[in-house]
Amino acid sequence: MDPLIRPDLPTDPLLLFRRWFENAAAQGLENPEAMTLATASAAGRPNARMVLLKAYDRRGFVFYSNYQSQKAAELAANPYAALVFYWRGIRRQIRISGLVNRTSTARSDAYWYSRSRGSQLSAAASPQSQPVSDRATLEARIEALDARYADQPIPRPAHWGGYLLTPDSYEFWQNGHHRLHDRFRYVREQRGWRVERLAP
Repeated sequence: MDPLIRPDLPTDPLLLFRRWFENAAAQGLENPEAMTLATASAAGRPNARMVLLKAYDRRGFVFYSNYQSQKAAELAANPYAALVFYWRGIRRQIRISGLVNRTSTARSDAYWYSRSRGSQLSAAASPQSQPVSDRATLEARIEALDARYADQPIPRPAHWGGYLLTPDSYEFWQNGHHRLHDRFRYVREQRGWRVERLAP
């Protein structure tokens, strides 16, 4: 793999993200859309978990969750978060940080109704991040919900929907020989993006 050099980088980091993301998919890597989502409480205590990227464009990066989950509570208290994509098979990593807001109701509805019925049932029945007595309790909740809506679509719960992270910084990392890795950071400014090389 050739080293990264500044003249080869686009001025828009979304273009480089798309190039690397599509390359990861083309290489057959498992779940290239999997990303670490890091949040923090109002007191600054961090948490991280894996979620799936469902869409991205110039507005930002979209994922979905239960609005009553731990991550939701943290985002309500501190709306800044970070994403990390790590593709070991192509020796690349991307870090993205920015402000998070809920997506529109229409966008959440559109994605909800594109999901399988099983995924809808699990999401609607699960009190995500809350203690439950056992698995049987969850299965019973799913069965009851399935019976209730046996002949009709399952409505999207008000406590479930999308989030949009609007980036204010990106960092692109590519593995190099003898740990001389290439790192470039894009920082949003009023008139575009500032690009700087970081020491590995």
